[in-house]
Amino acid sequence: ASAMPVTDDFREFVLEQLGRIVAIDWKRMFGGVGLYADGTFFALIDDDVVYFKVGDGNRADFEAAGARAFRPYEGVSSMNYYELPVEILEDVDALRIWTEKSVAVARTAAASKRKKNSSS
Repeated sequence: ASAMPVTDDFREFVLEQLGRIVAIDWKRMFGGVGLYADGTFFALIDDDVVYFKVGDGNRADFEAAGARAFRPYEGVSSMNYYELPVEILEDVDALRIWTEKSVAVARTAAASKRKKNSSS
């Protein structure tokens, strides 16, 4: 199954919503779109679904919402991205909380990766 394209309308809507909260930037990747908040990669769009980076700080929120893990290919583990519920995407106040948590998780993950690489 090939990755489905992201429609321009959906991408623009997501960028508009997130742009009210953070300085948002995007790049095409894996047939989808990667989203960056202030330069930190924290989310992606695939087949017109938004997936946020998850970690200990926010995984429970996604699981409580019944969100599915992002699996680009069969058999791949979830890669720590979970589907963002549509009702959160449409509600800027809720979206702000979910975005800030996800960006914080992504920053922490990036920082610990850098530490590991520089110490060895």
